[in-house]
Amino acid sequence: MDRASQVLAQSLLNNVPRTYAARAEQGDEKAQSQQYLTPNEEKAVVRFLLLMSSLGKPVRIKFVPFLAFSVARQRCAANRPIKP
Repeated sequence: MDRASQVLAQSLLNNVPRTYAARAEQGDEKAQSQQYLTPNEEKAVVRFLLLMSSLGKPVRIKFVPFLAFSVARQRCAANRPIKP
């Protein structure tokens, strides 16, 4: 069983919400150093996606990797990731 399945199968503490985000946070799903976007960049992408959805123009899931790449490309050259 992979790590994500193990985390989803675990029982949650009583005070933890029953959401995938809470389960991933509890299981420490991905190390910070392995993430493609920084936490601030990730929040910006999420805010943009929520804004577009609230305006009635949801972004298709196939465009999310391109958005992440576009955000990461705005970094200075020394901090850019090699590939998504």
